[in-house]
Amino acid sequence: METRESSQSNEPCGSPSSAGGDDVDAASCDLVTVPARQGLEAVDILRRGVGEAMGPVLHDGSCATLGFLVPAGTAAGWDVPGSTCTETDGRGLRLNPEPPVKGSDWLLPPGEADLATDPVVLRRALGEAARMIEAADGCQ
Repeated sequence: METRESSQSNEPCGSPSSAGGDDVDAASCDLVTVPARQGLEAVDILRRGVGEAMGPVLHDGSCATLGFLVPAGTAAGWDVPGSTCTETDGRGLRLNPEPPVKGSDWLLPPGEADLATDPVVLRRALGEAARMIEAADGCQ
């Protein structure tokens, strides 16, 4: 299995130039969305990892999906089956206690997490989570 490295890191989601002034809460992050079961497994894997940085994580109101904040630019090269990565282009995404999407809530809120999840680390955790789910489902 080949692992592609990413040029992104878990650097802070950058402030877009259109944010203007000192609006440090404005963010330019991308959002990786996965089914909740795989996402929860990945969160567990990331939390167990030594030195693995994990950024804020959202869940939707129905708890069907989880969203991981990743550095801007991740969407351009994201190719993990079963997930999507959406560019936010700084369109109002704010890293504050209020969830940025109506009907969602923070599983891991800003302030209790790093600023963004490293896409390479997230890719690895999502792959491991998918393999664990497949193995568990195969044992039934």
